[in-house]
Order: sequence, then C-alpha cells, then structure tokens
Amino acid sequence: MTQRIALVTGAMGGLGTAICQELAKAGHKVVAAYHPQFDNKDEWLKEQEAAGFKDFIPVAGDVADIASVQAMVADAEAKAGPIDILVNNAGITRDKMFAKMERDQWDAVIATNLTSLFNLTKQVSSKMAERGWGRIINISSVNGVKGQMGQTNYSAAKAGVIGFTKALAAELAAKGVTVNAIAPGYVATKMVMAIREDVLKGIVDSVPMKRLAKPEEIGYACAFLANELSGFTTGATLNINGGLYYQ
Repeated sequence: MTQRIALVTGAMGGLGTAICQELAKAGHKVVAAYHPQFDNKDEWLKEQEAAGFKDFIPVAGDVADIASVQAMVADAEAKAGPIDILVNNAGITRDKMFAKMERDQWDAVIATNLTSLFNLTKQVSSKMAERGWGRIINISSVNGVKGQMGQTNYSAAKAGVIGFTKALAAELAAKGVTVNAIAPGYVATKMVMAIREDVLKGIVDSVPMKRLAKPEEIGYACAFLANELSGFTTGATLNINGGLYYQ
C-alpha cells in the first residue's frame, strides 16, 4: 500500500485522536494539527507514543484564520511532504437558545466549523488535483442533518459542511480527488462522558442502539474514505449515529 500524508485538524481532541490513530493503523503518515492555545501538546504526544503511535507530526494553527492556516500547511508540507488526505475535524460549540445568542457566539462557531473548511481545503485541493489523487474528509454532525434546539449556530455550520462537501465533490470528481462527509451522532469522548449522569442517560436512551459511538468507529470511517478502494465514493455523507436519525 502506498503511504499517504494525512493532515488532521482538531487532532488532539477525543475524536481527532481516534482519527489520527486509525489513519496511522492504515499505514499513513499523520500530521496532527492543533490550536496554538492548546497547552497539552507534549502530554498528548507522550500518550500517543505510549499507545504505540510514535510518528505523529504536530503542527500549530488557528483554523479560523487563513494566514495562520497558510503557515500551518506550509509547516506540515515542510515536515511531512505534500498533503494527500485532509480531515477537516476541528470544531467548537457555543450553545445558546437563538433568542439569547450573541453575534460573537454565532461568528465563532461558523468560523471554526465552516469557514475553516475554506481555509484548509484551499491550501491543498488544487495540489491534489494536479497530482491526480486526493481525499478530503469533512466532519459534520447528526445535528447538521436534523437540526438541534439550542444549536442554531452549530447546526447551520454542520449543515454547511455537507453542502460544501457535495459542491466540491462535483468540482473535483474528474481530478481523482474525492470529497466526503461524516455525520457522527453522540460519541463517547472524554468531554461527552463528563456530562451529568442523568443527562447522559437521556442521550443514550434516545439512540436506538442504546449506546454512544466509540471514537475509533468514526476514525475507522475516515480510514475507509481515505483508502484507495474508496475512489468511487464522493459527495457522500456517512451517517454514523446508531439509528438516531435517517437522512
């Protein structure tokens, strides 16, 4: 199998970690992008090394800022080589009922969860097309598919991820570059598992499978979409939500 270079944003969060690990298991060289204000990079790298993942290449950048992204991608290419696989995973929430939502809460979520796709993809998609091979994988959400009360900003951004994915897939289909989205349901990351017990039980009970997704299940889906044999799959959205919602 040809080793590809994968760049994963939001790499050091719970979902990002699983994505990095599954791509590494599939034989890819992984560049782990993190926000410059993230304080636990060294600790994260030590944890990954202890788990057997010794070759992750860290790069820092703010995905919401295009100048920062340009510098980050240049750093990634200098350290690892041309980017073959891009996983747009970085995301934040600023939940509030719309009547009480402030403009800065709207702007922050749109910038990090949607505008970041422009910022990152713009740096690598043309180069992928020139080489005749590429994989762009965008992490959406079940709440981008169905909408979620108290998350107009997040739902709008994640729905936008799906629209972006379909449009760009059409533009790059003849160039050997696939563009797909994954819409996870509730995933058992440390952040989710820290939710108050009764609230968490309500979430689990709402899922037909009566459990949360394992982070590695989302990571494995990324590895699948990055595979050579996924070359005929483009413009798709994989709904991985335990039957919570059917698109």
